[in-house]
Amino acid sequence: MPWKNQGGGPWGSGPKGPWGSGPQPVGPRPPDLEDLLRRGQDRLQQIMPGGYFSGVGITLILLIIVALWLLSGFFRVQSEEQGVVLRFGKHVRTVDPGLNYHLPYPIETVLLPKALRVSTISIGMTLIEDPARRGRSIRDVPEESLMLTGDENIVDVDFTVLWRIKPNGVGNFLFNIQNPEGTVKAVAESAMREVIGRSNIQPILTGARTQTETTVQDLMQKTLDNYGAGIQIAQVQMQKVDPPAQVIDAFRDVQAARANLEQLQNEAQTYANKVVPEARGRAAQIMQAAEGYKEQAVAEAKGQSSRFLKVYEEYKKAPDVTRERIYLETMERVLGGSEKLIYDGGSSSGQGVVPYLPLNELTTKRPATTGQQSSGGSR
Repeated sequence: MPWKNQGGGPWGSGPKGPWGSGPQPVGPRPPDLEDLLRRGQDRLQQIMPGGYFSGVGITLILLIIVALWLLSGFFRVQSEEQGVVLRFGKHVRTVDPGLNYHLPYPIETVLLPKALRVSTISIGMTLIEDPARRGRSIRDVPEESLMLTGDENIVDVDFTVLWRIKPNGVGNFLFNIQNPEGTVKAVAESAMREVIGRSNIQPILTGARTQTETTVQDLMQKTLDNYGAGIQIAQVQMQKVDPPAQVIDAFRDVQAARANLEQLQNEAQTYANKVVPEARGRAAQIMQAAEGYKEQAVAEAKGQSSRFLKVYEEYKKAPDVTRERIYLETMERVLGGSEKLIYDGGSSSGQGVVPYLPLNELTTKRPATTGQQSSGGSR
C-alpha cells in the first residue's frame, strides 16, 4: 500500500477524510484493520522467511488448500434424511443419518432427500388458511372428488394417501421421476377412479370402504413400481364418501328406507327361526308317536296271527279236544268277570224252591262307572 505510512490515509494525518475532519470518536476505538493485516503479514514472514513465493511458502499454501479441500467432504445427514452420494453424477452409494464423508467436489457430491419421512397427499380437498378462525379449513375440490360409479351414479370421494421413499429406492426416487408429489397424486386419483368405476354406489357408501382402500393401495403400488419411482404407499384413507350435495337428502331418505327394510327382514327372520324349529319338533313328535303305534299294532297283529296258527295246528291234531278246550276257555273268559246264579231246575224232588223268585233282586248291584252302567245277570 503506497499510503500506509502517511499517517492514516491519502489525505493527511489524523482521522480525516477527503472533506475535512470527520466526527470525533467517543468511547473505546475499534481495532485498526490495517494494523491487523500488518501483524498477519509479519507473522507469515516469520513462518516463511524466504517470502510468499519461495518453495516452502508455496508448499505450505498448497498443503493448506488441499487440507481445506479434503475437509469439505464431511457432511451431516439429518434424522429424516438419507444421503445419496454421486460420483461424477452417478449414484454410487446411500448413507444413513449421522456424520459421513464423501470425496470432495467435483469428484463426489451428495443429495439429501427426506427419505425417512412419511408424506401426505390429499385428493378431493385442500387446506386453506382461515384468518377468521385462526387456523386452517378444508375446501372441497369437485374436479378431483366427483367420480362416476359402475352403476352410473356420481359419488363425492375425498381421501388421503400416506407415502414414503422405499428403503432401497432413493436412487430411483431421485432420477426416475421429475415431480414425485405430482406423480403420486395423479396415480392416486387415477387408481381411485378406476376402482370406483368398477363398483356400485351402495357398497361404497356403506360397508366396502376398507376393501376399496386396500384395492386402491395395491393398484397404486403396482403402477408406481412399473414407473420405477422408488415410492412405497403406506396407506390410503377415505375421508368422506357422499353423494353430490344436490341429491344428498334423497340419498339419505333411501338409506333410511333400506335400514328399515333390513330391520323388518331381521325381525321376520328371527320369528321364522323361532317358529319353524318348534313346528318341526312337534311334527317329529307326532311322527314318532305314529311310528310307535304302528309298531305296536303290527306286533299285536303278528302275535294274534301266530297264536291262531298254533291253535289251528293243535286243532288239526285233535279236533274234539281242541274244540272243547276252546269252548271252555271262551266261557271262562266271558263269565269270569260277571256275577252268576246257578239254578238247577232239573232236580227230581222239586222241593225247596219257591215258584216265583226275583232272581235279579238277589244280586248285589255294582256301582255305575263312567260311560257305562254295570248290570248283573242271572242264568
